[in-house]
Amino acid sequence: MKTPVIAPSILSADFSDLTKTFKMLNQSEAQWIHLDVMDGNFVPNISFGMPVIKSLRKLTTKVFDAHLMIEKPERYIHNFKLVGVDVLTVHYETQTHLNRTVDLIKKIGMKAGVALNPHTPVSLLKDIVAELDLILIMSVNPGYSGQQFIEHTYRKIAETKDLILAGNSKTLIEVDGGVNDTNASKLFTAGADILVAASYIFNHDNPLKAINNLKYF
Repeated sequence: MKTPVIAPSILSADFSDLTKTFKMLNQSEAQWIHLDVMDGNFVPNISFGMPVIKSLRKLTTKVFDAHLMIEKPERYIHNFKLVGVDVLTVHYETQTHLNRTVDLIKKIGMKAGVALNPHTPVSLLKDIVAELDLILIMSVNPGYSGQQFIEHTYRKIAETKDLILAGNSKTLIEVDGGVNDTNASKLFTAGADILVAASYIFNHDNPLKAINNLKYF
């Protein structure tokens, strides 16, 4: 039976003891670890950058899935490769030359993703979908964890799936924002392949159980 890839976002983890967090994640059935990188400009929050990711890379062999909520991300693509990122996602809204950025990400050996804010139409990716490894659908406005899930996300996932099939692509669909045990099944049914969750997992009494709740609904 196919199940979604679970990508816990450490944005809601206890940053005073990330070693403990990663021990838990290594024991879990989460395949990816989601890294929300924010610069305080594109979104109204600042998180962490390359030095932290480089240190965390030593704690796990799981896929590092970096979501860049920063302006001009193309300036740092090589740096993210050097610190051990496997999947690098940039926002459509930050890009003047999206094709060039995606091509560079892939040329240096990372999977390339493009994220869409809730108000950004999926149709804008029609001409590049075949080149993407991942499309990240934001189901909240980016910047903070713990926000309320935006209900039109289900329709947007379905539209994304149609676009992928029309382009004869193998692009994966990732969903980030307000994901929990009440909507995971519906998101997966709509076409999502990867579920990102932050507060639901790290505010849960039993994070391992929370991960399983998302994976085996």
